[in-house]
Amino acid sequence: MKYLPIYLFLVCMACNAPKSAVSVTETTVREEVNPVLKPKNVVLLIGDGMGLSQITAGNYFNGNKTALEGFPVIGIHKCHASNKLVTDSAAGATAFACGEKTYNGAIGVRADSTPVQTILEELEDLGYSTGLIATSTIVHATPASFIAHNEYRKNYEDIALDFLDTEVDYFVGGGKKFFDRREDERNLIEELEARDYTVETYLTDFKDCNIPDTGNFAYFSADKDPLPYDQGRDYLLDASKAGLSFLDNHGENGLFLMIEGSQIDWGGHANIPSYVLTEFYEFDLVIQEVLDWAKKDGETLVVVTADHETGGLSIRENSTMDSLDIEFISTHHTATMIPVFAYGPGSELFAGIYENTAIYDKMRKALQLK
Repeated sequence: MKYLPIYLFLVCMACNAPKSAVSVTETTVREEVNPVLKPKNVVLLIGDGMGLSQITAGNYFNGNKTALEGFPVIGIHKCHASNKLVTDSAAGATAFACGEKTYNGAIGVRADSTPVQTILEELEDLGYSTGLIATSTIVHATPASFIAHNEYRKNYEDIALDFLDTEVDYFVGGGKKFFDRREDERNLIEELEARDYTVETYLTDFKDCNIPDTGNFAYFSADKDPLPYDQGRDYLLDASKAGLSFLDNHGENGLFLMIEGSQIDWGGHANIPSYVLTEFYEFDLVIQEVLDWAKKDGETLVVVTADHETGGLSIRENSTMDSLDIEFISTHHTATMIPVFAYGPGSELFAGIYENTAIYDKMRKALQLK
């Protein structure tokens, strides 16, 4: 008991310590881990149809490694649409772009078909530089959901018109025919050029494009659908590198860029393992490029996810690291929950299990938008 007075004195001192001393220590530690608490830039990468099984197969196909291993924060989202447990790309991308559950086939509209502003449109209004890149047509469901508002995803010519309503600074994808060979006989490429766009097409290899220092830039990679990666399509990595540089030099407030590896999904629909694997391989190269850029930049939030899984891909029991035996259970999408990977300031928001609409909410919260 002779030490009791000393013990009581120490307890009393601890209880009376300034609370600010504790909070300063916590803040210091937090800033050491993440010195920039608000990102300047957001890059959202969507591997269409890329569920956990596609990631697993792609990892083994790539020598048991993937750029996704460089992401410290992992979450899971629930991808159902408003009217179906199994979503399509339109409803899935609208959830990311608008924070709204909607019906399958809907582009940038609520379940009652009323338009809702997308995060790209909001950031464009706030002075951010914005971009869309896809290995599908640029009017396909995923990129369209960030810039267009339409009751049905296959109204491609109507969706193309919406590119004249929102001045996205940089876009790359297929679908040239929906802009310059239209039923209404309008030439939207000429109209874009009149609005300070430099427009290049697949007649010029992307590497040889003249990307301007000022104005906006568009590249049509195909008249309709771009080729698969294993048949010679090779612009996604170069377009992503150029897009980051271009947007970083356009607008002081920051940038928002959505990059879609569209054809992982198409390989799943076709039930062709090599199609899925080679598309994932290319997308993984892009993920690594963006991650490396973000690490150097220090102010960029990178989020990688998928809208849904396609094909019910499974790796069978006789597979080895060098020889994958892959089987599909469907030629359509499935309802499995989808992984989310995040890096950079604000990435901690993406841990846990949540609805797909929360990705929109979390990006806005990270950017501290009201």
